[in-house]
Amino acid sequence: MVPVLGEDEEMIKEGALVLGIESSCDETSASLVEAGRRVVSCVIASQMEEHRIYGGVVPEIASRRHVEAIVPVVEEAMGGRDFKELDGIAVTRGPGLVGALLVGLAYAKALSWATGVPFVGVNHIEGHIYANFLGREELEPPFLCLTVSGGHTDFTVIKAHGSYERLGRTRDDAAGEAFDKVARSLGLPYPGGPNLERLAATGDPNVVKFARISVRDNPLDVSFSGIKTAAVRMAAKAADDKERADIAAAFQKTVVDTLADRARQALRMTGLKRLAVSGGVASNKALRARMKGLCSRTSTELIIPEAVYCTDNAAMIASAGYFRLMSGASSPLDANADPSWKVI
Repeated sequence: MVPVLGEDEEMIKEGALVLGIESSCDETSASLVEAGRRVVSCVIASQMEEHRIYGGVVPEIASRRHVEAIVPVVEEAMGGRDFKELDGIAVTRGPGLVGALLVGLAYAKALSWATGVPFVGVNHIEGHIYANFLGREELEPPFLCLTVSGGHTDFTVIKAHGSYERLGRTRDDAAGEAFDKVARSLGLPYPGGPNLERLAATGDPNVVKFARISVRDNPLDVSFSGIKTAAVRMAAKAADDKERADIAAAFQKTVVDTLADRARQALRMTGLKRLAVSGGVASNKALRARMKGLCSRTSTELIIPEAVYCTDNAAMIASAGYFRLMSGASSPLDANADPSWKVI
């Protein structure tokens, strides 16, 4: 008989060792994390070079490369340990590319069935939130978190482990998505965000002006489609590299200013004195500097994961999974991928 985990609430021990698996897009990653905070190993196999020639991620190629990479990546992360030494398995179940998600999920379920180790599906965005706990023994809720990535831009209060209140979100393009689209219009290669940041560093952000959009019914929401479209139109008319650099610098400044303004309002509204910033765009140096200045002026503690844990990785999934398993949650072996799964 196939065991079905989750029928009886399984509690893992405090300080447990959890294997995290991440395959939602174009990185195959596996990680061992103790107690949801101490990273023992984190292995990431990136497909960036393969997708670069297409200007973005090709879902079919991504899925095939995950199939090729999943076994050696997990073996490297395990570092010779026996799978029965694990206390739990955590895997990204969504959101993401469905074919890519299925690779990691199938592996995790097979491993759970073979070893009897409980597994739990983790939301990818929840994983980005939990990247803030990596290497921070003292961090506990509540705190405000800005999750800013290619697919999401959310302001969320982390009330307790697994308990969230979203205060604001993007009404259209996520910040990372807008960065990528503007980068492409400027003739920059994939991945667009980091390349736009490098170009912006050579430009003057005050030469070009973009309007900052306010959302009437929720002042903490953001909208980036308008400035993205304006930047794309300007890029098409740019006469030289200097003009393109100025457009990049002005666009980046407008996005960063908008996010900092919403963070300031959210901190004032909630009275919280800890701000976390996570997701791929949290690697942006201009955003980091602006948030550091904001927190210095408001006597707020700033929490930003190490750069390697801002982008997609399995350590953040293992951390989120640990706290879910500690609460008694686990997933059944018939759990399926959910490419549009929302927990916030």
